[in-house]
Amino acid sequence: MQHYLFQGSYSAEGWEALVKNPQNRFEAIRPAVEKLGGKVEHGWLAFGEHDIVAILQMPDNVSAAALAIAFSAGGALKHAKTTPLLSAEEGVEAMKKAASCGYRPAPKAGVHRT
Repeated sequence: MQHYLFQGSYSAEGWEALVKNPQNRFEAIRPAVEKLGGKVEHGWLAFGEHDIVAILQMPDNVSAAALAIAFSAGGALKHAKTTPLLSAEEGVEAMKKAASCGYRPAPKAGVHRT
């Protein structure tokens, strides 16, 4: 299964609902994640730009996108971001493929390539 970093920021209405009825939203989202074939690996409340951060395992990008769409459509979040994660091994494999793919960057100003 693939790993994803989910980051979200609650809207004023979302915070208002949680203040009136405090609850662990990671447990509340678990059934939806599992119905899509995924798993909530870890979840945290955070200070700063994002209020919630979670590491999720999902079977594929379509399932991860479906979950992000459902979260966004719920209205409690003013911002949501889902980032696919690569293991270190996958990153090294990607670097090796990048080295052999034949891509040539555009020349910098004043530099001529032949």
